[in-house]
Amino acid sequence: MNRALLIAPFALAACATVQPSPDGVIRVKLGQTASADGLNVTPLRVLEDSRCPMEARCVWAGRVRISATVNVGSRSEYRELTLNKPETVADGTLELVEVMPPRSTQHPLKAEDYRLGFRFSSGL
Repeated sequence: MNRALLIAPFALAACATVQPSPDGVIRVKLGQTASADGLNVTPLRVLEDSRCPMEARCVWAGRVRISATVNVGSRSEYRELTLNKPETVADGTLELVEVMPPRSTQHPLKAEDYRLGFRFSSGL
């Protein structure tokens, strides 16, 4: 069987855009595109994940920063987004509102483990 035929469905799945859930959060993996109101966000990489592991007691909760491409119409921008820190985009705000799973001292997270939740609030 032709290998291209076997690979094609997986390549298309990775490129599919994900729409908001009823709570208004768009949840995607790294490399997937979140889409809402003409805005497309593709998280590329986790730059920092210093969240306190669930089995630990920490003085500081830590933070998560990611790199992403943000497309509005024909314009594309590289952005660094920080958890719970809204960014002005187009006519509204874009916010990374959720990072899953929680950190653990038992199981280090790999890039493919991350699920990221975004919310776009239109200014109109």
